[in-house]
Amino acid sequence: MEYKNESLSKYLDDLNAKLPAPGGGSAAAFTAAMAASLLGMVLNFTLGKPKYAPHESELKEILKKCTELRLKFLELVDLDVQAYSSKNLRDALNIPFMTARLACEGIKFCLPLITKGNANLISDVAVAAVFFEAAFVSARFNVDINLKTFEDKELGENIRKELAQKEKLVKRIRATTEARVGKIIGR
Repeated sequence: MEYKNESLSKYLDDLNAKLPAPGGGSAAAFTAAMAASLLGMVLNFTLGKPKYAPHESELKEILKKCTELRLKFLELVDLDVQAYSSKNLRDALNIPFMTARLACEGIKFCLPLITKGNANLISDVAVAAVFFEAAFVSARFNVDINLKTFEDKELGENIRKELAQKEKLVKRIRATTEARVGKIIGR
């Protein structure tokens, strides 16, 4: 099953069903895809407006990267389902690990868009930051549970250390984004 070509209703019905997959790993990737899509929307409403012209080339590059991330996250939704359906433990670990890593990359685009993105969509930047953090934390839970059965303990420890460092960054960016957007919108 390729959910990227299915309706949201189909995905959510299957997520709700008594099925081994989709589950938390694919949901984490889907959440990250929504975050990247929100940033893409902000950028699409920003590009071409004279007010934001000084940042045009930077914003085009961010849009390109957000589009690539969105497509990668959609691919990870399906790869996670495939890994669990085939009981491939290595992929079941690698896919949420990749989701977490990419969510950490995606959230980095939120801070510049607070000031360089369309001001009318600033709340969407905050929502994207929250979604990226949710995707990261969700993916990390999936990594952690899969590491319990992973035989290479040294690699497992390295993965945990990397994710612990990235989690601090993700949480800091989300909190900073929320605070800055909240101040601007009077929250």
